[in-house]
Amino acid sequence: MKTLTYKGYVGSIEISDEDNCLFGKVLDLPKDTAISYEGETVADLKEDFKGAVDDYIAHCKEVGITPRKSYSGSLNIRISPEIHSKIAILAQQAGISINAFIKKAVENQIATML
Repeated sequence: MKTLTYKGYVGSIEISDEDNCLFGKVLDLPKDTAISYEGETVADLKEDFKGAVDDYIAHCKEVGITPRKSYSGSLNIRISPEIHSKIAILAQQAGISINAFIKKAVENQIATML
């Protein structure tokens, strides 16, 4: 999937054959925080995407709330206690934190898939 990126926000790019336009939405935001945009050309879509993000940030500032961002880099996962224990032992043996161990394991997995 092709995406747009602006100020830490990631947005989708989709095509509507019915409306003969491009459209998208900012990804990974809560359901009550939908940011969408559209355009007839790629340039229009990019411009509307940036405008929608800027409008969202300005609105948050106006009402005194912290804007949510796409993919903060913080990920909370649930695993069994047995796997947690094995990860802790392996991380300790490697001389790294559990977080560093998991990060490295995920990066290695992604590298083998790309």
